[in-house]
Parts: sequence; structure tokens; C-alpha cells
Amino acid sequence: MKAIFIALLALAAGAAHAFDHTHARWTEILATHVKVAPHGHASRVDYRGLSDDRRALSGYLESLSEVTPDAFKQWTQPQQLAFLINAYNAWTLELILGDYPDLESIKDLGGLFSSPWRRAFIPLLGERRSLDDIEHGMIRAPGRFDDPRIHAAVVCASIGCPMLQPAAFVGTRLDAQLEEAMVAFLSDRSRNRFDATSGTLYVSKIFDWYADDFERGQGRFATLPQSLSSYAEALTDAAADAGRVAAGRFEIEFLPYDWRLNDTGRP
Repeated sequence: MKAIFIALLALAAGAAHAFDHTHARWTEILATHVKVAPHGHASRVDYRGLSDDRRALSGYLESLSEVTPDAFKQWTQPQQLAFLINAYNAWTLELILGDYPDLESIKDLGGLFSSPWRRAFIPLLGERRSLDDIEHGMIRAPGRFDDPRIHAAVVCASIGCPMLQPAAFVGTRLDAQLEEAMVAFLSDRSRNRFDATSGTLYVSKIFDWYADDFERGQGRFATLPQSLSSYAEALTDAAADAGRVAAGRFEIEFLPYDWRLNDTGRP
């Protein structure tokens, strides 16, 4: 009996270390099918090409599904968060491919009494989960990771979303990657910009929907205005304007969200 117990522990330990935390397969898929805009602050997905390469995506998704809850618990917190962000983004693409090209928006996959984000189609960590389960129940769970920059990392296949990065998030440099994603998002003038004439900071609706995440009193994320002020240089194009934003001299207005599919094949 003791020998069996030791063997089981060895198997569990092996499973915990077997997963590729570089997410190399996911990076290869992203590098091939994510097209970054010339200014570097937005991207679109070549869904047609990805559809032809779906076996590669399926292989990566299978590797995520094979991770056990016990193995996941043994990982570092950055490894866990990187895993969940990549899982959310990868399964979002899988969801889109299920109906592509016959949809204009991810919202087309829902209806009056259904939501694409609540569809439990994801086998992950021992349960059948939805995208909402991953984002709200795991990534945003209070006291779990508590990093509002995740809103610049999880991508819902829409033009209004932050850019889908052309490489996987990885635990060893997750903090830097989240910061880079946040700066890129705030630097995109189609979604975030400062109007010096009116003193208005026009920002993505994301900051309205998830204002609470930016107001948890942790460091620079104590209030929404303070959170935005800390990224003054990314939000502005002139030093004088950056000074005004850094000093908090602005009013906030939220821009309409563009739910159109982030497809390279669409205008």
C-alpha cells in the first residue's frame, strides 16, 4: 500500500511539471494568425487562416484540459494567472471558429436568453466551464490575483477589446507583459484618448464596466482617476497634456464599445 501511495505521489508530481509553461504551441499559433497594426497598439485575427490550422489550436486546448486541479495548485501564482489568461483567449478563438465565417460579432452567438460567455463548453481543471467562469469566477475572484491589468489581456474577439497579443503570456515575465498590454491598450487612440480642449479623457467602456477592479485601493489602482493618471504618457501625445492627466485635471467619459469581430477579413 505504501509503495502504491508513493507511486501516486510521483505521478502527481510528474504531471505538475509536465505542462509547458512557455505555452510555446500557443505562441506559435498567435505569431502565425494575429496581425498587429502598424502602430503596434491593436491587432486582428486571421480567422480564415486559423480555421485551416485548427488542429494546432485543438492540440493546445487539449494540453490545457489535461492539467489537473492538483497540478494547478502546485504552480506559482504568475503561472496560474498566465494559464487562465491564455485559456480564456484560446477558447474564445475556438468559440468563434465554430460559426465562422457566418457571424459579424461574438454577440451573434448569443440570444435573448443566452450568452456566448455563459456557454459551458470548456473542459478545464476538472469541470465544464464557461468563459465567464474563467474570467469572473477565477481570474477576477476577489483576493485571488487582484490585478486590474488583466482587462488589457483577456480578449473577447471584438475590435473594441484590447489587442490580442502575438505571443503567449508566461509566468516568468507576466508582470512585464501585463504592463506592456495595458500601455498598448491605452495608447490606441481609437479606444482611449485625451481631448485637451475640453479637458476630457475619453476611455474604453471597459473602465466603466470594471471600475471596481481599478478601485480596490492597491497601489496606483486606488481610484479609477488615479489608475488612469498613472498612465498619463500612454494616454496623451504631448508632454503638456501628460502633465494635466498625471495631475488628475480631467473629466472622464466612456466611449461606445465596438463589438464587431476583430477579423482581418473585415473592414
